[in-house]
Amino acid sequence: MSRLTRFLKHNSLTLVFGTGFLLALAGQAVSGHAEFNNQLVTDGLEPISFLQYLTTSDFAVDVTENWQSEYLQFFLYIFGTVWLLQRGSPESKELHKAGVESDREQKVGDHAGPSSPRWAADKGWRQKLYSRSLGVVMCAIFLWSWLAQSIAGVAAFNEQHLRQLQSPVSWPQYLGSADFWNRTLQNWQSELLAVASMAILSVFLRQRGSPESKPVGAAHTSTGVEG
Repeated sequence: MSRLTRFLKHNSLTLVFGTGFLLALAGQAVSGHAEFNNQLVTDGLEPISFLQYLTTSDFAVDVTENWQSEYLQFFLYIFGTVWLLQRGSPESKELHKAGVESDREQKVGDHAGPSSPRWAADKGWRQKLYSRSLGVVMCAIFLWSWLAQSIAGVAAFNEQHLRQLQSPVSWPQYLGSADFWNRTLQNWQSELLAVASMAILSVFLRQRGSPESKPVGAAHTSTGVEG
C-alpha cells in the first residue's frame, strides 16, 4: 500500500465529510447569490457579481448561523454525556460510569502509558486543561461563530432596513430583536432534536458496522456498546 493510499484510507472519514462540506458551501453560495440578486431586482436595484456576494453580510450570516448551532450541539453533547445517560444507547456511557471517571480509567497521571499524549501524564494544570480541551475548543468555536452571526446579522438587518427607508439599529438592539433569535432558535431546536433522536433511536435500531450503532445482535438494554 502506497503512502498516499494509506493516508487516504486512514483519513477517509475527515476527507469525505470535509469535501462534502466544501461542495455544500459552494452550492449554498451559488444559490444564495441567485436569490440575493432576485431580491435586488425586485427592489429596483442592480444585481451584484458572485465575488461581491461572497463579501456580503447576507452570505456571512447565513453561513455562521448554521455553524454556531452545529458547534453548540457538539459542545452540549460532549459535556452533557459526562453525566447524562440513556439506557440502551451506544451514544451513552455505561450506566455505572456517570461522571469524570477515575485516573486509572482515563489513563492520566501515574496511569498514563508510553503512547499517551504528553499532557495526559502531567499532574498539574496541563492535564486539567487537556482533559477538557475538546469541549473547550468546541465551546470557543460556538461562541466565535455566534458572535460572527450577530455582527453579520445586524449588518444584513440594517441593509434591509435602509432599502426600505427605515432607521438602522445598534448591535445591542439587534441582539434583542426577533430576527436574531428567530435565526438562532430555528437552528438550535433542529440540532437538539437530532441529538435526542439519535440517542433514543439507537436503543432499538441498528446499522451494521457503524460505531454509532450497537452490534446488530446486542440487546436493547445494552448501554455504551459500539458495533
